[in-house]
Amino acid sequence: MLFQHVAIAGLAHIDAPRRLSSEEINARLKPTLDRLGIRTDVLGDIAGIHARRLWDGDVQASDAATLAAVKALADAGIEPDRVGLLVNTSVSRDYLEPSTASIVSGNLGLPDTCQNFDVANACLAFINGMDIAARMIERGEIEYALVVDGETADLAYEKTLERMTRADVTDEDFRNELATLTLGSGAAAMVMARSELAPGAPRYKGGVTRAATEWNKLCRGNLDGMVTDTRLLLIEGIKLATKTFEVAKQKLGWVATELDEFVIHQVSKVHTAAFTKAMGIDPKKVMTIFNEHGNIGPASVPIVLSKLREMGRLKKGDRVALLGIGSGLNCSMAEVVW
Repeated sequence: MLFQHVAIAGLAHIDAPRRLSSEEINARLKPTLDRLGIRTDVLGDIAGIHARRLWDGDVQASDAATLAAVKALADAGIEPDRVGLLVNTSVSRDYLEPSTASIVSGNLGLPDTCQNFDVANACLAFINGMDIAARMIERGEIEYALVVDGETADLAYEKTLERMTRADVTDEDFRNELATLTLGSGAAAMVMARSELAPGAPRYKGGVTRAATEWNKLCRGNLDGMVTDTRLLLIEGIKLATKTFEVAKQKLGWVATELDEFVIHQVSKVHTAAFTKAMGIDPKKVMTIFNEHGNIGPASVPIVLSKLREMGRLKKGDRVALLGIGSGLNCSMAEVVW
C-alpha cells in the first residue's frame, strides 16, 4: 500500500533508565557456564550486546507507552481530543484483557470517539500499526492517529536467569533461552496525520510485506521467557528479507545506494552484519543501538528513527528505509521521506 496524504507529525522515545551489563549477567551465570564448559562471551563478543536497559520499579507496558505518547503528542503540538485512533503494538502487555491500548487511552484521556486496540505481530507490530493508521488517514476516516509501544523485559530476565542457573539446566536449555538475554526495555510513540494538517512534516510513503509462516516455530515467547532457534531464525529470516527487498525495489523504486538511512530492527551484531551484506547496504547508513540497548522488539525501529532525528542526522528530503523481520516469520519494509 502506498500513501499520498500521510505524514509523521510527532515522534518520541523513552530509554528505560537501569543499565544491566552483559558482564553482570555472565557473572550470575558463571556456575552454569563453568559446568557446561562455555568459555565464549556469547552475549558480548558474538551478539555484540554489552548492555540492555530495564525499568526501575513496577513499570507496566501501558506506563511506558503512555510516557512516550505524551512526548509524541507534545512534539506534534496537538491535544489528545484530536486523536481518532490509538494502536498499541507492544509485545509486552499488562493483561490478556483488557487491551493495553485501552489502558493507555484511559491514561491519556482520549475521547470516546477514538478507536483503540492492540496489534500483535512480534517485532513488526509497530510498522503494522503505522500501516493501519495510514490506511484510515488516507481514506479520510480520521485526521490523527497515535501508534505506541512500551516494552518491559524485566520479568523475562528474572525468570530466565532463575531457570538458567538451576543445577539441572542442559546445554540445549541454555542455547534455547539465551536469546531472551538480548532483550531490552524501552518505549516509542508516533503521531500520524493527514499531510495537509502537518505541512513540512516527514511523509509516510508506505511499504511492502512478505511472510514465511511455515517457520512459525523458530521463536516462541511468553512474558516470562522465550525459546529460540537462533541459527535457523537468522538463516530463514535473511532469506525472507532478501525476497521482501526485491519487492521493495519494484514497488517502492528502491536502490540501496540511493537511500539515505536504513532503520533496521535491532537484534544483534551477527544479524545486522548478515542483513546489510545480503541487501547490499552500506553499514555507515545503519545506526545501531543493540550494543547498549539490546533488542527492544517492535519499539526498536521507532526508537532508532527518533534517535536519528535527535542527533540531527535526518535532513529534509532524505529517504529513510524502515526494515524489520519478526517471529512468525514476517518481514516489512517501508519508506519515510523526511
